[in-house]
Amino acid sequence: MKLLNFVCLAAVVLASTACKKSVLVGEAAEISIGEFASLSGATASFGQASHNGTLMAVEELNAAGGILGKRIRLTTEDDQSRAGEAATVVRKMISREKIVALLGEVASSRSLEAAPICQQAKVPMISPASTNPKVTEVGDYIFRICFIDPFQGTVLGKYALFKGWKKVAILTDVKQDYSVGLSQFFKAYFGQNGGIVAVEQSYSSGDKDFKAQLTAIKATQPDAILASGYYTESGLIARQARELEISVPLLGGDGWDSPSLIEVAGKAMEGCVFSNHFSVEDTSPVIQEFLKKYRSRFKSEPDAMSALGYDSVMILADAIKRAGTTEGPALREALAATKDFPGITGITTLDAARNATKSAVILKISDGKFRYLETVAP
Repeated sequence: MKLLNFVCLAAVVLASTACKKSVLVGEAAEISIGEFASLSGATASFGQASHNGTLMAVEELNAAGGILGKRIRLTTEDDQSRAGEAATVVRKMISREKIVALLGEVASSRSLEAAPICQQAKVPMISPASTNPKVTEVGDYIFRICFIDPFQGTVLGKYALFKGWKKVAILTDVKQDYSVGLSQFFKAYFGQNGGIVAVEQSYSSGDKDFKAQLTAIKATQPDAILASGYYTESGLIARQARELEISVPLLGGDGWDSPSLIEVAGKAMEGCVFSNHFSVEDTSPVIQEFLKKYRSRFKSEPDAMSALGYDSVMILADAIKRAGTTEGPALREALAATKDFPGITGITTLDAARNATKSAVILKISDGKFRYLETVAP
């Protein structure tokens, strides 16, 4: 009887050990990556576009055998464009999905919610498109693959002065860190180089009526207006400006990059310009191949957020390959060492502050299309 009990106990232990090994092997066979994006809500155009690029890159990598011989498991959470929701979904992915890295967000305010959580958990986070400098200042596990607003603000300031626009009015969304930062850096460069800020006005995300601010702007007779917010309000601002017979051009940043901008503004945006990360009119073979694949996969036109989402995955994959592991500190080191990575949005090198050094493009809105004007190097 004792011998039988011993045999049974041994069998149970072996079975338990075998089950644990099976679970561990199953977990090791995949690399779990998280993504948070505004798939619904006010800035859904951004989130859907970046997610499409992210998804396409993951599909391509898995079709080619994955990374380090393992398939990528992508978990995507919708933060609904809402304050507070980003932190909730990121905590859930870190605790439940055991993600080794996080991709997102486009909006700087929501990236700033998630960054401290990733930093504390030592999970590398890569923002594809959050341009406010504060994002990577949170800590050494936080990265971005886009240029930052000091550069973007300088690009817009240089362009305004080049066009002879000596007096510019500024209209800022005070609820968005992105808009506040872009206005600040434009103002600094523009003012230091002979430009005059005619007047500064503000609004809050979700506002629909901008006529009081625009009336105050009109009284100063500016040469142009910097509308530094997102497409959600900028289209309405342009339309209401024309209704008030303000004919001067509007300037904007990458936050304008959405088909919804033209859908809302119509012809009111004709002749206006904005800085961006990428142009579909770029004839380089790499970009044209990306356009072909994206159009085939999604039956729609990619924008800069799509391209940045794609690049964020590929830069992460490159770092995992170089690290030879998904272990946090080693992966962090590999990401920090990213240099001259050839992406869809340009050659990416991450500096000591984990920000991307890369060029910007200037686009002009003509006949309802975003037309390429020029590339501005860092």
